[in-house]
Amino acid sequence: MLTRNLKEKGIESLLFASGAVAVIALILLCIFLFKEGVLLFKDYSIINFLTDTRWLPTAKEPQFGLLPLLLGSFVVTVGAILFSVPLGLAAAIYISEIADPRFANIMKPVAEILAGIPSVVYGFFGLVVLVPIVQKTLQLPTGQTALTGSIILGIMALPTIISISEDAISSVPRSIKEGSLALGSTQWQTIYKVTFPAALSGISAAVMLGIGRAIGETMTVMMVSGNSAIIPGFPSGLFTSVRTMTATIALEMGEVPQGSDHFHALFAIGSVLFITTFIINIIANYIKRRYRFNL
Repeated sequence: MLTRNLKEKGIESLLFASGAVAVIALILLCIFLFKEGVLLFKDYSIINFLTDTRWLPTAKEPQFGLLPLLLGSFVVTVGAILFSVPLGLAAAIYISEIADPRFANIMKPVAEILAGIPSVVYGFFGLVVLVPIVQKTLQLPTGQTALTGSIILGIMALPTIISISEDAISSVPRSIKEGSLALGSTQWQTIYKVTFPAALSGISAAVMLGIGRAIGETMTVMMVSGNSAIIPGFPSGLFTSVRTMTATIALEMGEVPQGSDHFHALFAIGSVLFITTFIINIIANYIKRRYRFNL
């Protein structure tokens, strides 16, 4: 009995230490990120950083305008969600409610395999295959546009949306579906008016996590979106080259002098990106807890 209690205490201590290490690492990361980012505002106005429309870090009078990078990330992310959410939800409904169980058991693992493909592979596919198609089809000067980045990011977000949405739909109690069918509803009426609303919280969490995946992606958008730091419109901005916050950090951090305003500006961008993704994850976790409670 004593040995068993010691083992349980040891396991509890190990789990606590693992959780504490993760929390401490996150806190240290936040301190390092914000400490370096805030140093920019000793010589540069935070208002100008947030509202300036030009990103010219190497000019004679440097301008560190976040706005074109923020809007570039926004346009690409919105385009990705508009592409991936309808397709992902349709696939999740088909796998959960319509497909033959043997076929569904193959489709879901295959869809989830997409999540394990490195982002550089997606970027290479987009650069070699999708970019020429977009350029020729739309008669654009270049195929490296926000639209191309949106399509690739949408494909990358699909596994998350399909997997979590399918789990949410499958978790709806069978008795609710059978009750709807017993009252004379068709299969599609049951899916649309009963199953989908009951799983809406879980589906919303899937969409939020898909947004988090899209907005935090670096390599893919750097390869296919053109990297022009200009303010895009929407939807016309989908057909122009844009630069995202993540791509800016990846492109410029390796060549920037350490301790310069440019160096601190990149950390400030990283701080904004961290806060954005952190808020998205909090909202997604809140929705997931609500979904579990409701079911």
